[in-house]
Amino acid sequence: MEGECRASQARSWGLPAGGAGGDSPGGDAPLPGSISSSSLLQAEVLDLDEDEDDLEVFSKDASLMDMNSFSPLMPTSPLSMINQVKFEDEPDLKDLFITVDEPESHVTTIETFITYRIITKTSRGEFDSSEFEVRRRYQDFLWLKEKLEEAHPTLIIPEFSSHKKQGPGLLSRMGQSVRAVALSMRGVKSRPEEFMEMNNFIEIFSQKINLIDKISQRIYKEEREYLDEMKEYGPIHILWSASEEDLADTLKSVASCIDKCCKATEKRMSGFSEALLPVVHEYALYSEMLMAVMKRRDQIQAELDSKVEALTSKKADTDLLTEEIGKLEDKVECANNALKADWERWKQNMQNDIKSAFTNMAEENILYYEQCLATWESFLTSQTDLHLEEASEDKL
Repeated sequence: MEGECRASQARSWGLPAGGAGGDSPGGDAPLPGSISSSSLLQAEVLDLDEDEDDLEVFSKDASLMDMNSFSPLMPTSPLSMINQVKFEDEPDLKDLFITVDEPESHVTTIETFITYRIITKTSRGEFDSSEFEVRRRYQDFLWLKEKLEEAHPTLIIPEFSSHKKQGPGLLSRMGQSVRAVALSMRGVKSRPEEFMEMNNFIEIFSQKINLIDKISQRIYKEEREYLDEMKEYGPIHILWSASEEDLADTLKSVASCIDKCCKATEKRMSGFSEALLPVVHEYALYSEMLMAVMKRRDQIQAELDSKVEALTSKKADTDLLTEEIGKLEDKVECANNALKADWERWKQNMQNDIKSAFTNMAEENILYYEQCLATWESFLTSQTDLHLEEASEDKL
């Protein structure tokens, strides 16, 4: 039991004490050299063509169609498919680096799917080599996440979401609803106060971060429309200058200013899409995952509560129940300890990430407005000087 508890308390993105075990679905072998730490693997959004119905997407993001994720209208960072995890908070784990990148589409007579390159670099002695490189598809990442959640149900493991055009069928949705009702009816009689506070925080955080996510995406969409419209004004002023000889220089100067503002806007939007949108959307997905973690913790405690109730009413073999209760008490303690330790780490990282994202975005906005202001002030100064020169010439 001690070994299980130590494994359950493992930190660093759900890194298990040993391998997840089992065979990977889809016929592929487990990830060599990285299976024990691949809960660290993350990937970002992959924009797909609308006609690619059957493509599987390993993604933390789906589509902006429902205003809950990204779309082709919202470009992501050039590094968005590359996530390299460095254990800066744990010096003894700094020798393990995992990168997920280079999505590649595969078309066969039976199916179309995407694989991702996974590179593991390490100096740990238990590995046969210092570097491994494999390609894995979506099911492998999903299988690994499920294995990690089974082994460590209350560790906060990065969420993966599969984007498919059609949602779950009617029977599937009914099954999910029935299970949800059953769990709510079962309930937890005495959730510890610290987990009550944690659950309240998650609910409030989920509401706020999802609202910020939607607003950010709407702002980006409106900014994109504004930029597209502004790009038309430059050529219009150039054409206009051809028919207005007296105003030609002025109109060309206006066109030049508009062009500079367009470039500044594009740069600002690039920073917006690379620095802020992915962070906000990632934590919106995290809020869903945190709710699932809390639910799994409550399920463990609910199972213990039901056994204790059965023992109190002597509805079953008391010796067997006593043994089961002892095991469940250990399981609940391990689950609670793992969640508390991982919660503090996640909360600190979340605060740092969001603060950094918004601070960088604010600095980008200030720089943008300063550049645009300087551009138009320079134009106005030049026009004022020109008029003064013309007035002086007229006097002479």
